[in-house]
Amino acid sequence: MLGIIMMTDIQDSDFYNTFVSIFGDNPSGLSNAPGRVNLIGEFTDYNNGFVLPCALQYSTRILFNKRTDNIISVHSMQYLGEKDIFDVSAEILPGESQWGNYIRAVAFAFKREGYGLHGFDMLIDSDVPQGSGLSSSAALEVAVGGMLNHACELGLSNSQIAVLGQAAENDFIDCQCGVMDQMISACGLHGHAMLLDCESLHTTAVSIPDDLAIVIVNSNYPRKLVDSEYNQRRIDCEQAALKMQVSTLRRADMQKLDAVKKLMTANEYKRAHHVISENQRVLDAVEALRNNDMAVLRELMTASHQSLKHDFEVTVPATDGLVEICAGALQDRGAVRMTGGGFGGAIVCLCRKEDIESITQAVESEYEKRFKLRANIYVCSAGEGLRVTNIT
Repeated sequence: MLGIIMMTDIQDSDFYNTFVSIFGDNPSGLSNAPGRVNLIGEFTDYNNGFVLPCALQYSTRILFNKRTDNIISVHSMQYLGEKDIFDVSAEILPGESQWGNYIRAVAFAFKREGYGLHGFDMLIDSDVPQGSGLSSSAALEVAVGGMLNHACELGLSNSQIAVLGQAAENDFIDCQCGVMDQMISACGLHGHAMLLDCESLHTTAVSIPDDLAIVIVNSNYPRKLVDSEYNQRRIDCEQAALKMQVSTLRRADMQKLDAVKKLMTANEYKRAHHVISENQRVLDAVEALRNNDMAVLRELMTASHQSLKHDFEVTVPATDGLVEICAGALQDRGAVRMTGGGFGGAIVCLCRKEDIESITQAVESEYEKRFKLRANIYVCSAGEGLRVTNIT
C-alpha cells in the first residue's frame, strides 16, 4: 500500500527526531511491515502445504532517505550504540552486526536478481517482541524489501517482495524457513487471517469475527540450539515424500502414507502423518472461522497441538503446560495450541473478548508456580501488511 503522510503523522516523534540527529536531514519515506502469528498450519509451509497466519498490530518501521552514493548506512532505535554500513555496488557479505545482516541479506537477494540498488540512510524501530515467535526477522526483511522496491522504483508486487525476503533468509542468513512469515507480513489484510497455499502462493483473505480475540502467550522457555532438530525433520519429510513417490507431502494423503509405512522409519511416518493431517486441519479451520464456530476451532487446534507434541515432537513441557492452563481456563469457550517453530516459544489462544481476563489470571496464578518461568501475554488484533509511504 502506497500513500503520503505528513511529518506530524508519524506517531513517535523520538523516532523521527533521532533520524534527523543521526543523518542531519529529514527522512523522505517510511516503510512498515508487521509481525505475525500462525493460527494453524505448522511445518506445512516447506512441504508446499497450507497455512493460516494473520498479521499483527506489532510492526517494524524504517525511516529512510535516498543517498547520492551506493552506501547503505543503518541505525536502530533498539541498538543505538551500533550501526552497519556497506556498499551495495560491491560484493555483499555478512558483517559484524547480527541485525544488520538482515538488511544485507535483503540487499543481497535483490541484487542477485538483477535489481538496481542505490544507497540509503535508514533508521529502524520495532515493537515486534523478539524471541516470541512473532517473526521479527520477517517483518524486518519485508520492511527493507518494501523500501528498496519503492525508492528504487522496481515495480514489484508485495508477494514478490515476500519471496525475495525468504530468499534472503534462506541463502544469506542460512535459515531454511518457508515463505509463510514473509508472505503474511507483506500481504496481510486488516481484520483478516490469510489462507496461503505454499505451492502456488495463492492467498485468500479470511475474516476474523469481530468478537474473537487473539491472545499470544510467550513461554520464555530458554530455547536451545535446535537447528539440527529442524533440519532432521525436514529431511524426514523429504524422505517420506520420496518413499511415497510424490514431489512433496502436499501431494500425499493418508492412504499413500499407510501403503508404504513399512518402508519408512518411525520418525518419517510420524512427521508425514503430522503434515498431511495438519493440511486438512487448516482447510477445516478456514470454514470454522467463517462460521465463527468455536467448537470446531477448539477441536482442530487441540488436534494440531497433539500432533505437534506426538508426531512432530517439537513441544516442551512449558508450552504443553501453558496450553493446559489456558484450555482449562477457557473450557469450551476457546481454542488453544502451540504456535511457531516449537522447542519453546509461544502458544496462541482464540477466545471471546470477555474471556481474555480468564486466560490472564490463569497464566499469572499457575504458570510461574509450575515452571519457574514468567510468561508474557499479548492481546493482539489482525493488522495490516506492508505499507510504504512518502513523507512531505
